[in-house]
Amino acid sequence: MTLAFAIAGAGATPPIRQAASAASPDVLLGLFVLFVAAKLGEEVARRLGQPAVVGELLGGVIVGPFALGWAQLTEPAAVFSEFGVVILLFAVGLEVRIDDLLAVGRPAALTAVIGMLLPIAGGYAVGVAIGYPSASAIYVGLALAATSIGITSRVLAELGVLDRKFSRVILGAAVIDDILVLIAIGVVEGFTTGDTSTSAIGLVISAIGLLGLGFLAARRARGLPREVFTWPRFAETPLVVAFIFMFGMALVSAYLGLAAIIGAFVAGLIIAETEAREEIEHEIRPLSVIFTPFFFAFTGAQLDLRTLTDPAIVALVVALILVGVITKTIGGLIGAWSTGRWSATTIGFGMSPRGEVGIVVANLGLASGLLSQTSFSAVLVAVIGTTIVAPYLLAFAIPRAIREESERDTNSAPGPRAAPA
Repeated sequence: MTLAFAIAGAGATPPIRQAASAASPDVLLGLFVLFVAAKLGEEVARRLGQPAVVGELLGGVIVGPFALGWAQLTEPAAVFSEFGVVILLFAVGLEVRIDDLLAVGRPAALTAVIGMLLPIAGGYAVGVAIGYPSASAIYVGLALAATSIGITSRVLAELGVLDRKFSRVILGAAVIDDILVLIAIGVVEGFTTGDTSTSAIGLVISAIGLLGLGFLAARRARGLPREVFTWPRFAETPLVVAFIFMFGMALVSAYLGLAAIIGAFVAGLIIAETEAREEIEHEIRPLSVIFTPFFFAFTGAQLDLRTLTDPAIVALVVALILVGVITKTIGGLIGAWSTGRWSATTIGFGMSPRGEVGIVVANLGLASGLLSQTSFSAVLVAVIGTTIVAPYLLAFAIPRAIREESERDTNSAPGPRAAPA
């Protein structure tokens, strides 16, 4: 295409450039409205003492195509949304040390497995109970199985508890959970298309390989000097090379069939072990503040409020939200009970928001014809409902978990030794 433009000569204006110029005001206006709505929602939420993510989600709902219609679900908005969540997960990875994550491996793995199986069973039961075919009911369960690590990590960061043990369990479990759900999606798609071997086995190998290499690279990167990031002449700051690495890992993850955010998170884990960590963490924050709101506002904009006018749909949505929250909470309580009652409850609440992966599953069900438009809307509202409810549950449980953790540390601390006789 570039060669064709060159041959056309300087006097001709490429048709794509003309189309882009004509579309630019609409594209910019849509992005402007989405960003302003997210920030105004955050402003209101913060002044009311609520998590900022709730305001950003509701801001997207209000200006979205199913409410005021000021912002549309365009491809540029989707790109900004994806870019925002990739930066968010990279920034979260920078705040987590690999040793801390490996130290909570057992409760994180148990929480992930139990917290995936229970929602699938619960969603499937609800779907079958209202007359859905088995294949459709499975998609309902899959949409409730995934955890939105992006939303949970944002709330944990806002509350300043990313360094707590229960936060590390949540992040580790969420990564494992998303990988397991993506594998399950591959299996289900394989059964619906008649090809079960390559999709499932390929995703398993890809997931294990990416995480294994990521953890190994993080070990090797420990103590890597800052000069490695600024050695290229184009890198005036370590953030440039770090950004290239982040995009590369996200691309590798996406090409392997996994979520791009998993690769971005692993990239953050690796760079967190280097000497440039603090500088990169400081420089990435302004970009996160600018781009991450697009993700939450875009997610909120996908909510079709018209579906809530049907009492049967409302009842289904409420049932799915309850199943989604309760099953994840039970998964946290069972899988992480060793961390303490309130810590385990917090972990279960932190696994509750479904967010982007749940929306992807719902879209796959709609595209395959296994979910009707009405069923899709109900599942989507339920997914966003768990996303909105979770920050409130976390805000309630986290102070109690911190207090419980402090009491346990105090009780386990050695007392003063008796003076020798």
